[in-house]
Amino acid sequence: MPTLFISDLHLDEIRPHIVDLFTTFLAGEARDAAALYILGDLFESWIGDDDDSTLGLQVASATRALNDSGVPVYFMHGNRDFLLGAHYAARAGMTVLPDSTIIELDGERVLLMHGDTLCTDDIDYQKFRALVRDSDWQRQFLAKSLNERRAFAAQARGESRIHTSKAQPEIMDVNSAAVQTVMRAHGVRRLIHGHTHRPATHQLTLDGNVAERIVLGDLYEQSSVLRVASR
Repeated sequence: MPTLFISDLHLDEIRPHIVDLFTTFLAGEARDAAALYILGDLFESWIGDDDDSTLGLQVASATRALNDSGVPVYFMHGNRDFLLGAHYAARAGMTVLPDSTIIELDGERVLLMHGDTLCTDDIDYQKFRALVRDSDWQRQFLAKSLNERRAFAAQARGESRIHTSKAQPEIMDVNSAAVQTVMRAHGVRRLIHGHTHRPATHQLTLDGNVAERIVLGDLYEQSSVLRVASR
């Protein structure tokens, strides 16, 4: 049975066709997997586990059903759903993994990341990331009403689109030195990540050894699913 890796679903109530694509995937191909890893940005935005929208309930039901069928579901926070907490994860039958996490695939240590921390040339984004990952900021944000949080999320999405449209393409991609640094620090020769929506397999030389960086695209436009079969 293959181990499946996906990323960057960006599920949103205003794009129900993507939600349907994801739930169909969970009820179909994913049922024959050894495990499913979701490497961040499952949701377009996540304003807290107390969100009463139907989207969260629908997705939790689908992932819980997959887990209950015997396929473990692992989730890693992305830059859009970093506030997804233990309460929702338990309801959805997902095990939350830290960014970064090392797993073993066929005897090889493999590093899993969302990938946004590798985009070190995007200075403005990294400053914003540091702000919203601060525990005091998160506590103050979650204390606000749902309507206030929804308004902030909508504004943040708009600003993100503007930033993406104006930034140089190379700034939005990972920094090669950052990739080598993190792989060297974790002692791995294979890295799997998402975030950039640039699916590809990159070969690199790391301390004289051949290494590999696998980038996941999105499921809804790029049909990106990484399937790693057991040998």
